[in-house]
Amino acid sequence: MASPQLEIQLIGIIVSVACVIPGVFLILRSMSMMSDAISHTILLGIVLAFFVTHDLNSPLLVIGAALMGTLTVYLVELIHKTQLVSKDSSIGLIFPFLFSIGVILISMYAGDVHLDTDAVLLGEIAFAPFNRFVVRGVDIGPKALYTMGGILLINIIYVVLFYKELKLTTFDEKLALFLGFSPTFIHYSLMSLISITAVGAFDSVGSILVIAFMVGPPAAAYLITDDLKKMIFLSVGIGILSSISGYWLSTLFDVSIAGSMTVMIGIIFFLVFILTPNRGLIAIMKRRKKQKYQFANISFLMHIMNHENTEIEEVESSINTIENHLIWDRKFLNQILSISKDNGYIVVNKDGIIKITEQGRKFARDNYYELVKKI
Repeated sequence: MASPQLEIQLIGIIVSVACVIPGVFLILRSMSMMSDAISHTILLGIVLAFFVTHDLNSPLLVIGAALMGTLTVYLVELIHKTQLVSKDSSIGLIFPFLFSIGVILISMYAGDVHLDTDAVLLGEIAFAPFNRFVVRGVDIGPKALYTMGGILLINIIYVVLFYKELKLTTFDEKLALFLGFSPTFIHYSLMSLISITAVGAFDSVGSILVIAFMVGPPAAAYLITDDLKKMIFLSVGIGILSSISGYWLSTLFDVSIAGSMTVMIGIIFFLVFILTPNRGLIAIMKRRKKQKYQFANISFLMHIMNHENTEIEEVESSINTIENHLIWDRKFLNQILSISKDNGYIVVNKDGIIKITEQGRKFARDNYYELVKKI
């Protein structure tokens, strides 16, 4: 494997892990689209900081981006707290407004500077290895590796130090406040971290892939587990898998690497969405089918029980009458009859009259009351 190939994959892995760690808490806080807002509005922070420093490599650009990301969150929540608009509407109002100001300022005052909005939005990780980190004449690798590696380290340290606070404020903000934690500090520090992560990843992959990494792997992991620690590690694993498989997909079809990684995030998510045991689409469909037959079986048995020891018992317990009264087609009724017979709930005599057994009676009563409770 050539050195640039390895470097691109390493950058992809580091960016994915750096994004998914704070992304987990965005998903759990139902704020996934905030990543989209922040990843766009920080452009204005970068532009304003550049006007102050006139240096694209200045660390103040990161600070400006982080402050703008925090300002975005503050403005969104300020509008939402009025209760005049919903949270998603607040995001939809603020981030196009701030992002558009950034685009206008670039077109008006920074047209001759390498601040290209298309590159910021789309990015291309293939160019990251060309931007080298040289120390005293020694090339020690792509700058993106060290930039994103440092941000990844900060993200890990932050989550480790504030894990308990993040968990409490995410799942029960009132309890966290009661125990003396500051939900406001945790919230805005997390949003600032997301801003720093996004601006750090801009130079490598662009905002589209940043959003995909922050949302896709955590969303897939959330379908698999409810355990927070497991969710974090699963998200990291899915992010790494998406990065590596996306790179080789792009090599196979000679297409955009960042785009291919995003596609793989989507493919992995939909595979998890469909195939996850207990929570996947197939599992849900099977469970609903099972519930359908169980409910029909209970209805069928209760119908027979309701007409036991009455003058019309034999009429109401015949297959033809049940078919008409329950408005079932014969095929479905035969399936329910077969299930009941196999479980020993009923017996059918030679005249086609259905008799319920003690086992069937117990099953119907127990499960009927359970259904009533759920309703």
